[in-house]
Amino acid sequence: MENLKESSKAKHNNFLNALIHWLDLHLEETFLMVMLVLIAGITMLQVIVRKIPGMASLTWAEELCRFLWIWSVFLSLPYTIRMDSMLRVGVLKDLLPETLRKVLNLAVDAITLGCMGVLGLYGVKVVSVIAESHEISPAMQWPMAFVYGFMVLGFFLAAVRAIQMIWLHVQHLQEKELSTLEQTFQDAAEEAALAREGDD
Repeated sequence: MENLKESSKAKHNNFLNALIHWLDLHLEETFLMVMLVLIAGITMLQVIVRKIPGMASLTWAEELCRFLWIWSVFLSLPYTIRMDSMLRVGVLKDLLPETLRKVLNLAVDAITLGCMGVLGLYGVKVVSVIAESHEISPAMQWPMAFVYGFMVLGFFLAAVRAIQMIWLHVQHLQEKELSTLEQTFQDAAEEAALAREGDD
C-alpha cells in the first residue's frame, strides 16, 4: 500500500515538474500564438463578410484585432526576457572579459527588474483611474480597465521573468560564458541534432 502511495506521489510530482517546465518555456509563446491566429482569422472573416452582398460588416473586428496586437506587444516583453533575446549589441559584450560579461548579465537583469517593477506600479495606477471612470470601448463595449489590464499583466510577468533570469545567471556563475557567436553555433548544432532525431 505504501509503495502504491509513493508511486502515485512520484507520478504527481513528475506531472507537476513537467507542467512547470512547459509553462516556463511556452507560457507567453502560447498566448502570442493564439492571439496571432485570432488576428489572422478575424481579419480574414471581416474580408469575407464584406464581400457577401447584403451582409453588414463586423463593426467589432477592427477594434478586437487592435486590442490583440497591443496585448501581444505587452505579453512579448516577458517572452523576450526569458529567451534572453532582447535587443542588444552583442559584439560589445563579447569584447569584455568573461567575468565582466557575467556581471553585465546580472546588471541588465537587475535594471530590467527595476524598470518592469516601476512600469507595473504606474500601470496599476493607470488601470485604477480608468476603472473609476467606467470608460468602455466604442465597438465592443468592453471596460477599458480590462483592456489596459493586459499592460499590467505584461509588466508583472516581465518582472517575474527578470527575477528568474537573475536566479539562472547566479546559478551558472561558475560555468563558462559563451560569446554571441559561440552561442549561435551551439544553438544551431542543437537544432540540427533535434532535426536528425525527428528524421530517425
